[in-house]
Amino acid sequence: MSLDQAVRGQAPPGGGVTSSGEVELARVVPASGRRRVVPRWVRRAVGPLALLVLWQVLSAGGVLEGDILASPGTIAATAGQVISDGTLPSAMLVSLQRVAVGLALGGVTGVALALVSGLSRLGEDLVDATVQMLRSVPWVGMIPLLIIWLGIGEAPKIALISVGVAFHLYLNVYAGIRGVDAQLVEAGTSLGLNRWGLIRHVVLPGALPGAMTGLRYSLATAWLALVFGEQINADDGLGFLMNQAREFFRTDVIVVCLVVYALLGLIADFLVRTLERLLLQWRPTFTGQ
Repeated sequence: MSLDQAVRGQAPPGGGVTSSGEVELARVVPASGRRRVVPRWVRRAVGPLALLVLWQVLSAGGVLEGDILASPGTIAATAGQVISDGTLPSAMLVSLQRVAVGLALGGVTGVALALVSGLSRLGEDLVDATVQMLRSVPWVGMIPLLIIWLGIGEAPKIALISVGVAFHLYLNVYAGIRGVDAQLVEAGTSLGLNRWGLIRHVVLPGALPGAMTGLRYSLATAWLALVFGEQINADDGLGFLMNQAREFFRTDVIVVCLVVYALLGLIADFLVRTLERLLLQWRPTFTGQ
């Protein structure tokens, strides 16, 4: 509003003049506030939907043959069929049991070794070098030995998952323990905490973020190990379905199993992220701009 308008009692565009002669100014809305904001979930869904559309178009046009890769429509129909006849739910239950047992055994082993190595210099001297040496060996390459030692039943499948999980948890928990701020330890000591008190109230809470990261990596490794483990004379599970489908060139069944693997991994990661938010509410984090 110009000075001349104010003297004459005129209002700027969008404003008005009250009965007492005072000028009523209009609220200025920034351009960014007037712009429509697309929800984030919509933006994240654009890429996968575009890929599905392209996939369907290429399949309908004959560029992608069914023997090479089935179309999304065929895969959806196959998924409905294996769900309705109970084949997929039964295989999922068996695979989930293998992952749960392997994750529990590997998790307990990895965390226990990390506590021994991280909380004691003597433990580090006795444990860390051995674990680092074994970690450098590809755990998938241990499949022949596991078959010789444990046979071809459930034991080698669970052992393979446990080995992959244990290394990830060991590294992250150990790094979390050794990454605790020394000033916090000194502060706890000055407050009269004994060794167990320092471990319980300072060291373990400080190592919790590393443990959560290790758990997320371990879950991803557990699903990967499951894929390899179920190639060992499996008679049930998602890997068994994929082996059968490979023999008959059923790419639709193979893709359905891969999608189930991906969905189970996403659900597991979501559960860990939820647990992380609950346990680490005290830790401020950067969430992006």
